[in-house]
Amino acid sequence: IFLKKYCEPPPNQVYFGDRQKTRDTGGDMQLTDYNNLPEYVFTGKKFLRREELTASIRSYIAVKGFLAMQNAQRGLITHLSRQFNVSRQFIYDTISDLELVLSMIFSKAPSEIRSVEEKNALYHILSLRLEGKCSIEAISCFMKRFGLAGNSTGFISQYLNQTGSLLPDTLITGVADVRQVVFASDEIFSKSTPILVTVEPVSSAILKIELLPTRKAEDWIRHWNCIERNGHTAIYLVSDEGTGLTSGHSKGLSDVPWQPDTFHAIAHRLGLWVDRLEKSAYQAITEEYKHLKTIGSAKSQRVLSKRIKTYEAAMKVSGDNIVLYEQFTYLYTGIIKELHIFDSNGNLRDRKRSEENIRILLDLIDTLGIKTLSESINKIRKTMPALLNYFDHASGVVKVLKDSVPDEDALKALCAGWQYHKMYIKSKRTANRHYCQDNEAFCLEIAQGYLQENFEVVKDQVYNDLNHIVQSSAMVECINSIIRPYLNRSRNQISQEMLNLIMFYHNHRRYRSGERTQKTPYEILSGRKQEKDWMELLFETIGDNHTPAGNGQKYIASVVLCGCDKKHHGIFCHSSSDDYTFDIKLSR
Repeated sequence: IFLKKYCEPPPNQVYFGDRQKTRDTGGDMQLTDYNNLPEYVFTGKKFLRREELTASIRSYIAVKGFLAMQNAQRGLITHLSRQFNVSRQFIYDTISDLELVLSMIFSKAPSEIRSVEEKNALYHILSLRLEGKCSIEAISCFMKRFGLAGNSTGFISQYLNQTGSLLPDTLITGVADVRQVVFASDEIFSKSTPILVTVEPVSSAILKIELLPTRKAEDWIRHWNCIERNGHTAIYLVSDEGTGLTSGHSKGLSDVPWQPDTFHAIAHRLGLWVDRLEKSAYQAITEEYKHLKTIGSAKSQRVLSKRIKTYEAAMKVSGDNIVLYEQFTYLYTGIIKELHIFDSNGNLRDRKRSEENIRILLDLIDTLGIKTLSESINKIRKTMPALLNYFDHASGVVKVLKDSVPDEDALKALCAGWQYHKMYIKSKRTANRHYCQDNEAFCLEIAQGYLQENFEVVKDQVYNDLNHIVQSSAMVECINSIIRPYLNRSRNQISQEMLNLIMFYHNHRRYRSGERTQKTPYEILSGRKQEKDWMELLFETIGDNHTPAGNGQKYIASVVLCGCDKKHHGIFCHSSSDDYTFDIKLSR
């Protein structure tokens, strides 16, 4: 009935291709047989509403164009555009609207609209994009190879964007209680565009990820306020010494202690010099041996004495470089040890004494005469008042543990073992890792002798509480390494919707190795067991929060995009054409 009604052309409304010059403008004007077109004078308007194109004419254009595309009739779209004096894009928009309506009329009921094949295609898109870190082109290639539906790059991109737009960019607690956590904040860059990230370092859960054009203090204040409104408040903030971060903290989180990142403050500035000085020492030693070999080939006494002097000068340079390297390494290692919370016996270090020792060691490094190092040392001195703020938090944690652990010697042994365990994680060299591993095992053996059958329970409690002492934002760098492959696959053309997807996937996926094996970040953060897979939770979240998208895009209903089983009483479709607005409400 629909096709019969609209396939026949309307009577007495056929357009002719005659053109004539207008007297006012001299431009061409298309005429009809009844001359009902006004004389348009284009004065800046891009689109005009064509009142003479009635609904029946529009339907005729749509049906004719639809049949032409279905039967592969070449040239008919161009013929229609010339016949009715409309653009080809207008005709394609009307055809698209007609296809959408026909698919709704002749499709299955909402409860059956998602077949197993279509759900399988959506699962493949999400799995390949998030778990496989594939580009959209690679996903399309895989799906075409295995004959899956929805394999075009346009559909894949639109589906990912639509799914990401239905997810929040901030982690919500989901309970009435407010959760107190440590904020580890930093910027990740997609080319020159900053991505603001705040992570809970113990669980590695992303609290908020945000793509912004700037990283000023006001941006960070809004970023942290949004996290607090969604149920997470800061115990203290860990970050580097970036201008926006420090200024945002002083203006927006002044009541929260700020902990400078000890890695960026110390290791990043001084640790590089260990390798540089070691390399210089080896180069000097190589030069020394090079000059030593030339002595034996001297033919005269004058040449021999000259080469001996050159060798002695090279030997002196190599000796000086070796001494400089050894002295600097000794002083740098002393500073790193002062950053440790516990000594080798498991006793809590005194903050004031550690600060004083670090200042003395910095003064000694300054006396080594490395001119380019003075600027870095001065920057470290400026951060000293807040550098060891985590000692205060550690003091409170240890005080609580003393009340819960029955034996003080066992607690000291566990604290020393935890310290070696942290050093084991940070160490990169095999010999250092074995050293830390052996010492941790020795400390745990002592603690087990004191605690006997309660060892495992007490050990888990102590390690878990001590893990909440955070002194660097290294976890944000780990998140950077997780997000970076997605940025590379998309050529750094990342969107907020994609970041929302990455955040949801990371927070609800299970670790396959490491300390968090078989646990999800959100599971560790909330303390509640996560029974379902991240993809099941994703579809549940989208189904519960789905709202029709605007801005002229066409979305049928959440049941089409999300695969939910909710029943909808009506479906609304909106076209994006400027010439033509077609609204239909179809009740089932």
